[in-house]
Amino acid sequence: MKRIIVIGGGILGASAAYHLARSGRDVTVIDRHEPGQATGAAAGIISPWLSQRRNKAWYALAKGGAAFYPQLIASLEQDGETETGYRRVGAVSAHTDPAVLDLAEKRAYGRREDAPEIGEILRLSEEETRKRIPILAEGFGSVWIGGAARVNGRQLRDALLSAAKKHGARTIRGSAVVSAENGCVNGAIVDGKLFEAESVLVTAGAWAPEALAPLGLRADVRAQKAQILHLNLGDPSTGNWPVIMPPRRHYIVPADGGRVIIGTTHEDDHHFELDPTAGGIHEMLDKALTTAPQLADAAFEGANVGYRPFTEDNLPVMGPLAAIGGLYFANGLGSSGLTVGPYLGTQLAKMVIGEELDIDPAPYNSDKILMTD
Repeated sequence: MKRIIVIGGGILGASAAYHLARSGRDVTVIDRHEPGQATGAAAGIISPWLSQRRNKAWYALAKGGAAFYPQLIASLEQDGETETGYRRVGAVSAHTDPAVLDLAEKRAYGRREDAPEIGEILRLSEEETRKRIPILAEGFGSVWIGGAARVNGRQLRDALLSAAKKHGARTIRGSAVVSAENGCVNGAIVDGKLFEAESVLVTAGAWAPEALAPLGLRADVRAQKAQILHLNLGDPSTGNWPVIMPPRRHYIVPADGGRVIIGTTHEDDHHFELDPTAGGIHEMLDKALTTAPQLADAAFEGANVGYRPFTEDNLPVMGPLAAIGGLYFANGLGSSGLTVGPYLGTQLAKMVIGEELDIDPAPYNSDKILMTD
């Protein structure tokens, strides 16, 4: 049987491994449990439909990723994995300017034509908005998106890996690099030991360039620091509140047990520094308290730091690297990792084993990330 190694056990690699193992393949996942992995430091908003990004290739992935979730969750439940951290709670795009809400509502209806998973769309008054989210400041109306969801990245990743193991996958903790000879991969090396394989998938996020370096391949993957905050209002009803997408490029994600997640920063001038900063915390609190002033009374539970991987054009990549036979690479999910990751991982797995893809892979060609001297 063809042996397949997945280097990187975040949401992307875990999804690929799950699909491969469920298809009966011989799969080994190697992950070094690096602090700062993006999967464990993301709020997990699944609601791409109101995005104003004009890149059609990105939106196709994001739309496909959101639509894929119910199928994925059902598959995991069949495998006995019920703690996935996924819940469809809806979302509100909140704003004080009715003209902005007019545009958001129009965009939502337009996109629902080929994305019925958006679900119910409602224009909510200030009073109706505050009934759903009592912590919002005065003056905010909103557009309600019923199909939106939230997901806990750690829980989903763990569920994917647990289910993959049930189908025979193995996991190894360690720092892996790709090994090749005669122009083809022959496995991965961990602590000087070669684990043989005919195909290797590199899905290691911001740390992926290290896995390729011994082959003389230089991957142009950039790391962006993201900080998020965890607060607690002590109100058990928060678990039923929708995701809040206010202006000023931030978000508020209510969760179970009174918890509220706020974020995020987008820091390009830091490199693998794992400590939260006073400036980052101030930035997030300033924005969040403008939108939801009652959060000032919430208990501060902590801050997380993660590193989002980006490509030069901010578009994810997925597919073979032509320089080495049997080598596949997927990366660059950026701030949409939990929306896109499970879907893209499944598409990568399908490519490796020759199944028909649900997307056109051409816009996401992995070779574009390789740098030459």
